[in-house]
Amino acid sequence: MSKEKIQLCDDLSDIMPPEYQDLVATATFGNEERGWKDIGSSKELIEQHSLCAGCPESIAFRYILSSIPSPEDTVFVGSTGCTSLVFPHVAVQNIHSLFGNQNAVASGLHRALKCRFPDRNKDVIVLAGDGATVDIGLDCTMQSWFRGEKFTTICFDNELYANTGGQESGLMQKGFVSKMAPVGKQFDKVRLPEIAREAGCKYVAMLTVSKPNRVEKAIKNAVYIARELGPTYVQLYTPCILEIGKQSMEGLDEMKDAESIGGRFVMKEYITDDAKELLADMEAEKKAKKKAAKAGK
Repeated sequence: MSKEKIQLCDDLSDIMPPEYQDLVATATFGNEERGWKDIGSSKELIEQHSLCAGCPESIAFRYILSSIPSPEDTVFVGSTGCTSLVFPHVAVQNIHSLFGNQNAVASGLHRALKCRFPDRNKDVIVLAGDGATVDIGLDCTMQSWFRGEKFTTICFDNELYANTGGQESGLMQKGFVSKMAPVGKQFDKVRLPEIAREAGCKYVAMLTVSKPNRVEKAIKNAVYIARELGPTYVQLYTPCILEIGKQSMEGLDEMKDAESIGGRFVMKEYITDDAKELLADMEAEKKAKKKAAKAGK
C-alpha cells in the first residue's frame, strides 16, 4: 500500500465516506518520523473499532499503528481473539491466521516478500493475544525465534483468554481467579520475555500501554532491529477490564498500578550488543540529517 494507491477517484469522490476522505487528506504514509503525536490529526490507520468500551487493547492498537515506520510496506499477521475484531477496521495490509500458527504464517510471508521485493523493506509484524502466543502457539512462536526470522512479534498480554470467557492462560498470574478458572491459577506466569531472550531475539521489551512515548519507542526499536538483525519481541500488558472486574474507565489505572515501582509490569528492555550498535548508528544518522537540514536553510 502507498498514498498513491488510496487517492480518491474524481468521479467517485462525492460519494466516498468522510472517513476515507480524511484518510487521504491526512495520511502519514512515507513519513518515517510519524508517531503517536500524529493520532490527533491523522487517522488513516484506524477510524473505529469493535472492542469493549475502555479496552486497553484499543489504546495499544492506536499507539502501535501510529508508530510503525512504514505502514505502506507493512503486513500484520493476526490470530483468533479480540485482535481479530479490530483488523477489519485497520488500513494496513493484514492476514488472519488460524489460532496459534501466526508466527509460522509470518515466516513464510516474510520470506516470500523478501524474494518478491529484494531491494525494499517489507515489515512483517505478528500481533496476537497471550493464548495464541504463549499457549496454543508457543511452538510456532519459539521456532520462528530459533530460526532467526526477521520479523517482530507483539503479544497483547491480557493474562487470560479474554475473547472466550476468561479461561486461564500461561500468562495469567499465579492464584488469580476468573470466571472459568474458579480454583485460581496453579502455577507462575510464564516468563516469555526471558524465553524470547534465550531463544535468540535481538530485542525484547515488556511494558504497559499507559505511556504512548514508551510504546512508540519499543515498537520502532523492534521493527528496525528485526529488519536488519533478527527476531524481536514486545509484550504489552493490555488487561481485559471486563474479565478482571474493572469499570470501563479503570483500564489506564490498572496499567499504571502494574508498572509502578515493584509492580509486575515495570518496563524491562533487553537489547543485544549488535542491536545497540544498530540503534546508535541510526540515531547518529538522524542527527546528521537534522544538522544538514538546518545548515541548508
